[in-house]
Amino acid sequence: MLDDLRAACRRDPALYGTRVVEAVLYPGLWALWSHRLAHRLHRWRVPLLPRALSQLTRLLTGVEIHPGATIGRRLFIDHGAGVVIGETARVGDDVTMYHRVTLGGRGWWRDADGGRRHPTVGDRVVLGVGATVLGPLHIGDDAEIGAHCLVLADVPAGARLRAPAAVARARTPSRPRRRAGTRPGALT
Repeated sequence: MLDDLRAACRRDPALYGTRVVEAVLYPGLWALWSHRLAHRLHRWRVPLLPRALSQLTRLLTGVEIHPGATIGRRLFIDHGAGVVIGETARVGDDVTMYHRVTLGGRGWWRDADGGRRHPTVGDRVVLGVGATVLGPLHIGDDAEIGAHCLVLADVPAGARLRAPAAVARARTPSRPRRRAGTRPGALT
């Protein structure tokens, strides 16, 4: 728990000076701590309780982490709202995740052999706002997935992905034309 608190303080520029104490109010931290308990119960094959705990945590924090997901050390979930981490997902150490990130599967079916349906995220990866990573793919160490990226294939270590962005030039409103021979201010 202390590692998780330190990670939040190191990675969130809003936490400085006496404001560091605010880290204990972060929903991402509470979701992570709750997941660690639910994951342990899940591994012990306790029925119903791990899933109930994850759903209660989702209700309170807006972060849904399936009890079967494997989470590494020092995960920092900034803001937390809308984060979803699926059952067979694996998240490495020192990962930073922003709100609305999804680590999900590509469909509703279950593999017959109980195989992986969710992504594996390497160490020191940054997942930007609204990033969606689907399927049993691998994101390499030190990769950065930009805001609103949809990832459907493996990402090599150190890669930087950005969603396409287009900037439209602002249109200036056209001024009404004046007919020749009319006085200024008179529109036709």
